Order: sequence, then structure tokens, then C-alpha cells
Amino acid sequence: MIVVTGATGNVGRPLVRALADAGEQVVAVSRGRTATDAPPGVRTRQADVLRPETLRPALDGASALFLLTPGGVELPEVAALARDAGIRRVVLLSSLGVATGRHSPATETAVTGTSPEWTVLRPGGFHSNTFAWAEGVRSQRAVAAPFAEVALPTVDPGDIAEVAAAALTRPGHHGRTYLLTGPAPITPRQQAAAIAHALGEPVRFHEQTRAEAREQLLGFMPEPVAEATLDILGHPLPAEREVSPDIERVLGRPPRDFAGWAARNVVAFK
Repeated sequence: MIVVTGATGNVGRPLVRALADAGEQVVAVSRGRTATDAPPGVRTRQADVLRPETLRPALDGASALFLLTPGGVELPEVAALARDAGIRRVVLLSSLGVATGRHSPATETAVTGTSPEWTVLRPGGFHSNTFAWAEGVRSQRAVAAPFAEVALPTVDPGDIAEVAAAALTRPGHHGRTYLLTGPAPITPRQQAAAIAHALGEPVRFHEQTRAEAREQLLGFMPEPVAEATLDILGHPLPAEREVSPDIERVLGRPPRDFAGWAARNVVAFK
């Protein structure tokens, strides 16, 4: 049995579906609401990794865990909880920021130090981060974002889910740390243009100042996380600009680009 935390999120939802389609027994765990659209046969649980004691019942009888923690939050105690529950395989959704020194490695260290079998996934920015633009695109056909010309190789969360499914169910991934990116760097202005193309309508782009973007981010993330996010978006390190071959190595195909993601998710912007 495989437990998936963050089961209603951009990675967790397709991961649950992929595992269920492969015939795996799955427990879908979410913090705020249960996965009401979970595939048939998937058990759902409400639990909060920020309160690890609520997660313990969901781990009973499980052999593998997909661990997703909220951005900027370190939860090494969850790794110990998984070990004590007898879980052999843990796949941790971490961050490229650990590799570049922007984020703490505490949870990674706990997982790699306590799990009999572990895999660490380090993605950069997600294609789906642009869902934050959806309201502006729907109501005004406009996007507001900072650092219009800074290109980063954002990744399709569906690709992350497929890599996670492989690591959870197939041999050969123990002890591996995968850097997950899209196929090419893309700027915010280019992302807005791809959404416009998918819509078949023009979308205006307004470049925010850092201060404007910071104020917006502080509405839903802690200040240190907001500052680190803006640093990455505006002044990425060389490693944060690089395209990784790891998705193709694991899945046997190239990662999916932003234009394709926008076309598949265009209904969110209509």
C-alpha cells in the first residue's frame, strides 16, 4: 500500500491517478479536504503533515510513502514517523533550492538517514505556478508578474508525478536524487504568450516591480519563502537555469513543455 500526501495538489492528484491505474493500493492524504474525485478503490484520509500525529493512522499497513511538505517547512519528524510505522520506501518531493543552498536540507537529511529505501525529487518552478494568473486572465485577459525576461526551465507537475510513481513502484531508484526541470528555459512573458495562444486571444503582460510581487506573495507564503522565491525568479543561479536530463532518464521521454501544459489546462484561463 502506498500513502500519498498532498493528494489534492498539482503533483499529488496525477500521482494518485497513476498509481491507481497501475493497480496499486493507494491512500490519498490531504490536509484541508479529502480527495473527493479520487479514482475508485482509493482510500482517502484527512491529515496534516504539520501535525504528524494526525498522519500516523494513515500509515498503518503501508509499505511506501510519497512525502510532500509545505513550502519552506522542514518536517524531519515525519521521516521518523514513517520509519516507526515500518515504511520501507519514501519518495520525498523536495526542491532544487536545497541543491543551490537556498533551502534547508533538514527534511532530506532525515529521510535519507532513516528510510531503508529513499528517493529525493528536486524540481524547480512548476508550470502550474501560472494558475496564479488565472483570475487576471479570465477577467481582464492580462498577466502581472515580475522579471519578465528571466528564463527558467519550469516543469510540468504531471512529469513529477510520473517520476514519483516510478520511484514508488519500480526498482532502481533507491539512493537517487533527481533534478526535475522542463525541456527549456522560458520567461514569464513567453508563458503569458503561450497561454494567449492556447486561448486564441491576446493577453496583455504587465511587469511588476519586486515590491509589488513581494506584497502579492506575502498574501499566501511566509516572508523568507517569498524573498527566496523572488531571488530565484529575478536572480537565478546558474544551476537554477540548467535543464536536467533526469526526467528523460527515468521516463524514457523528454519532459513536457509549457505550451503543451497551457493547452491542456486552458479551461482554467477561459
